[in-house]
Amino acid sequence: MRIIFVRHAEPDYANDTLTEKGWREAALLAERVSGWDVTDFYVSPLGRARDTASLSLKKMGRTAETFDWLREFHGPVNDPTRGENVIPWDFYPEYWTKIPEMYDKDGFGNTEVMKSGRVMEEYVRISGELDALLAKYGYVREGGLYRTGKTEGAAHDATIVLFCHMGVTLFLCSHLLGISPVVLTSGFFLAPASVTVLASEERCPGTAYFRCQTAGDTSHLRAGGEPVSEMGYFTEPFQG
Repeated sequence: MRIIFVRHAEPDYANDTLTEKGWREAALLAERVSGWDVTDFYVSPLGRARDTASLSLKKMGRTAETFDWLREFHGPVNDPTRGENVIPWDFYPEYWTKIPEMYDKDGFGNTEVMKSGRVMEEYVRISGELDALLAKYGYVREGGLYRTGKTEGAAHDATIVLFCHMGVTLFLCSHLLGISPVVLTSGFFLAPASVTVLASEERCPGTAYFRCQTAGDTSHLRAGGEPVSEMGYFTEPFQG
């Protein structure tokens, strides 16, 4: 099974849609997506994700199911370095790297900054929603991996595409891979209109673990002569 996360194209946050550049990115993305053999499409309810998905869906004559839990991760916290009611990532490295628990996939939620908001509750909620979706394809969570073959009529060769957002993608990847979301949100940049692919490795019968093949791939933008956007990055993106 493959799970493909697609971050929305360059956003116009004020109007919850795309910039002119974002629409160009979405068009190039649609050319790429239209060549995929996709079982099902899913999309965030937010406009910037729906607009990004719209060009791919129109080109393929397909529809997508909207899931509220795919909206951008919402668990505002009180960060002593950035203030109150801020997103639970983009922490300054001078702050979070000095807290050992931030590197722990379970311990991060017990830090004071995370406990100042509903981070763990939201993390558990969206992880459960993802697991419920995967169970429909025959992948049932058991500890840190997935058991297969337990669901009648399951599609183990399925490819699902989720049009959503960088934060929620990295929190969901944290759940799939067993890595602290703080490490992922602080250490990975998923550019607008980028593609992240995880596939199930089933080396032992009945057991699956999802492994990341590519994170934040923008080769379709490069092929179309469209620069990578810096939205969500704090340095100059590499354009090569």
